[in-house]
Amino acid sequence: MYANEELLYYLLPLNTNQAVIEQLYACFSRKDYQGMSACYHPDAEFSDGVLAVKGKQIAAMWHLLCESANDLSVECYLWNADGVQGSADWEATYTFSPTGRKVHNLFHARFDFSEGKIIRHRENFHFWRWAGMALGTTGLLLGWTPFIRNQVRKTAVANLREFADKHPQYTALFT
Repeated sequence: MYANEELLYYLLPLNTNQAVIEQLYACFSRKDYQGMSACYHPDAEFSDGVLAVKGKQIAAMWHLLCESANDLSVECYLWNADGVQGSADWEATYTFSPTGRKVHNLFHARFDFSEGKIIRHRENFHFWRWAGMALGTTGLLLGWTPFIRNQVRKTAVANLREFADKHPQYTALFT
C-alpha cells in the first residue's frame, strides 16, 4: 500500500463514521426514526443500562421514542469517529409523560461500526440523576437501587412490546 492509499484508508472511514453519528442525532432532533434506523447495521445491538435491543427492535425503540415525545429536544455537541469506533456526547430535554416531570438528561454514547453502519451502540447516563428528575422524590431517594432500575426496565420493555403490537412491522420482533 502506498502512503497516499494508506492515508485514504484511514480518512474515508473516519468521515463516513462521523457522518453516521451526525445523521443519527440530526434525525433524532427532527424525530425522524426512519432516518435514525438507516444508520444501523441489520445485526446491530443497542443498550443503555435500562434497555437492550437488537436488529429491527432498535427501529421499533426509536419509532416509539420519536412518536411519543411531544417536547423532545436533542443536541449532540461532541462527536468523533475513526474507521471502527466512535463516540458522542449529547443531551435530551423532554417531559417524562408518566409523571409530567421535566427531564434534562446527559449521555455519552459509544459506537462500533461495520460496513459504514452502527453495529454496536452503547449509551451511558447517570440513572440516579435521571430517576430524580423523572420520578421525583421516589427516584431521588431510591433511584440508586436495583429495584427502581428493574421497575423502569420492566415498564420500558412492556411499553415497547405494546407499541410493537400496534405496529405490524414490529409485531414479530418481541414474541
